[in-house]
Amino acid sequence: MAKNDKHSGARLVTVDEDSAGRRLDNFLLSELKGLPRTRIYSMIRKGEVRVNKGRKKAAYKVMAGDAVRIPPVNTAAAKAKSAGNAVGHLEPQIIHEDDAILVIDKPSGLAVHGGSGISLGLIETLRHARPDCRYMELVHRLDRDTSGLLLIAKKRSALRKLHEAFRNGDVDKRYESLLLGQWEGGERLVDMPLVVEHRKNGERHVSPGEGGKPARTRFVPRDYFSDYVFVDIELFTGRTHQIRAHGAAIGHPVAGDQRYGDSELDPPDLTRLFLHAAELSFEHPVTAKQVSFRAPLERSLQGVVDRLHDEARLSG
Repeated sequence: MAKNDKHSGARLVTVDEDSAGRRLDNFLLSELKGLPRTRIYSMIRKGEVRVNKGRKKAAYKVMAGDAVRIPPVNTAAAKAKSAGNAVGHLEPQIIHEDDAILVIDKPSGLAVHGGSGISLGLIETLRHARPDCRYMELVHRLDRDTSGLLLIAKKRSALRKLHEAFRNGDVDKRYESLLLGQWEGGERLVDMPLVVEHRKNGERHVSPGEGGKPARTRFVPRDYFSDYVFVDIELFTGRTHQIRAHGAAIGHPVAGDQRYGDSELDPPDLTRLFLHAAELSFEHPVTAKQVSFRAPLERSLQGVVDRLHDEARLSG
């Protein structure tokens, strides 16, 4: 629970059971989203932050019931305005929300984390939209240009359980994609370790290679077209660019992929990466019940598939 000091503008936050045991610096980082770590340490060192009215070091582990005084911080007005403008677009994308989790259908083109300046990502925008929600963290990630289901934890205990579920392979993740090229045969299980390379421009590029992290992807064709195949994808691991790199490695890159694909072969009416996180199933971290969510293809992607079906009927 947070209270404002009318005279100093500081906040007095009472540590709850969910945050107990965290280092003071990490607790402050979660309370002051986006504030540089150097500023956090400066506040602690100068005594601007107090715990039970006394000074504490950054390594101090907060306990349930501790009263933490947090000084006023000058948040950037530009960021607040940017977040306010984006909130209205994201609210309709929320598929499910309860006290522990939030599931959202992330639009293509939106990064999950913001960059420098006033660039805000999905998580920063959601925090702005939920000012009373003291904890909100990404459970997993999606590439900026990938649309679809993204899971967010609203409790630290929920995040721990969901991270464990992802590590143990207890989360069922299904994608939909349009791949380039004529597909021969049925489903394919691609088991290739992936190596992440950092290029001069700072971009990450992934390719199969010895010494890479294990990565397994199953491609199941649903609709065959003359130059493309529409597939369901089961993801067994969650490596960077895994679907895109595995698709390219077997000669079927994702349509619309500017990094691993071939833009000259893309459908002419495709304006974005054709990769969508369509289904997500897991055990709820609080109720322990199995829950499943689905997000339909974005309208522009569905339009591409519909047109390919129309062309196939006319030519057949």
